[in-house]
Amino acid sequence: MRPAFITILVALALHVPSAAQGPAWTASLAGIRATAALIPGPRPLRLNVVKFAESRRTKNFSVQGAPAEPSVQARTAFQVAYAGGTVMVDAGMPLEVHRFFGRGVEEPYDAAAARLVDEAVARARLIVLTHEHGDHVAGVVTGPDAARAAARTLLTRDQVRVLLAAPQMPEIRLTPDLVSQYRVVDYDLYMPVAPGIALIKAAGHTPGSQMVYVALESGQEYLLVGDATWHMDGVRQVKGKDAPWVTEDREAVLAQLAWLNGLSTTEPRLLIVASHDEEQRLDLIRRKLLGDRFE
Repeated sequence: MRPAFITILVALALHVPSAAQGPAWTASLAGIRATAALIPGPRPLRLNVVKFAESRRTKNFSVQGAPAEPSVQARTAFQVAYAGGTVMVDAGMPLEVHRFFGRGVEEPYDAAAARLVDEAVARARLIVLTHEHGDHVAGVVTGPDAARAAARTLLTRDQVRVLLAAPQMPEIRLTPDLVSQYRVVDYDLYMPVAPGIALIKAAGHTPGSQMVYVALESGQEYLLVGDATWHMDGVRQVKGKDAPWVTEDREAVLAQLAWLNGLSTTEPRLLIVASHDEEQRLDLIRRKLLGDRFE
């Protein structure tokens, strides 16, 4: 029998408005958990991460008011591993897109790790994206498997609008013809995509930002928050970024950080994971809460 999540496309149009929308942003963990349980089948067994590049910036850019001390921003992709297949969260980027982020400075890029991300994208049954920036989407827009990956990639309507009209860089611009190759979805607040996985609409860092909730068979829960913060101190202190090159809905981002901060103190089973926090990535791998290779 096929794993249940292979049939997820029947649920893509489902709207689950389980929490009232506040003036900036809010969500309900109970509603998210209920949404992740809507698609039947065995839940995933593991969550893995691979770092394929990094940016070296001082911490004050990531967390407003932090000291101007050295800080590594990891460029990562995540793999949710089921007994019968995998789901990718974010898709990596080729070297030419990585160079955009260095702004003229050559930053570390691990070509071997990037190939592992490309191979994992090629094997995945489903690819979802936390938001529409190049280091998260380029692997399914310009990568070596982009054409074949499109049919397995979910783009939200908000992500598509940005990639069509105002992409972060020319290399990731979509055309209407290209958009037709992807699975484009829209939802109100939460959407189930596979057993144990739900998307949470979280516009703020970008118009198409979303968080990804993952619940394992073991009971361990994760909330992949993309770039809502670049460092977990942003959640701990409820402080946003101070990077002049980033345009965000600051009110929405601060509301998200406040919500995440509350969860971090009341939900011991839930791990909040920021895509770019290198210190957190190494710590979670050391504690065996994240796998450090793709399957």
